[in-house]
Amino acid sequence: MSPRIFAIAAALTASISRAAEVGAGGTASAGTAATMVAASASPDLGSSALQMVFGLILVLALLLGTLWLLKRISQPRGAAAGLMRVVAGVAVGTRERVVILELGNSWLVLGVAPGQVTTLAEIPRQEVPTAATTPAAKDFPAWLKQIIERREV
Repeated sequence: MSPRIFAIAAALTASISRAAEVGAGGTASAGTAATMVAASASPDLGSSALQMVFGLILVLALLLGTLWLLKRISQPRGAAAGLMRVVAGVAVGTRERVVILELGNSWLVLGVAPGQVTTLAEIPRQEVPTAATTPAAKDFPAWLKQIIERREV
């Protein structure tokens, strides 16, 4: 580093510390002025953490409110609201699905692929068996308990 650049850097540092000393009251020495500046520049950790938590809560509340609003806006209204309902669907390929759509008193079995929907069958409306859906829900807690017990042993 050349002597001229070193002298400019030293003068700049001295003027900054002198400005900090004057801002702190003008009576402190250069060493204590730097300490006071460092102490006053450090933010209170508790208040900044509290501010961060409140900001996070605000962002999450805005996100949930927006999702709720989008759901309310996208729901069909009027006579079309109860006209169609997806009863079931299963993936048969990476991008293909078979879907059962309830339309009035009949069910349409549809094959859905990218850019194409094909009617596979039309059958009369039936009651959805509840026994087919409940065993999976009842098996999950037992399965989870079994997995936890295995890990403890």
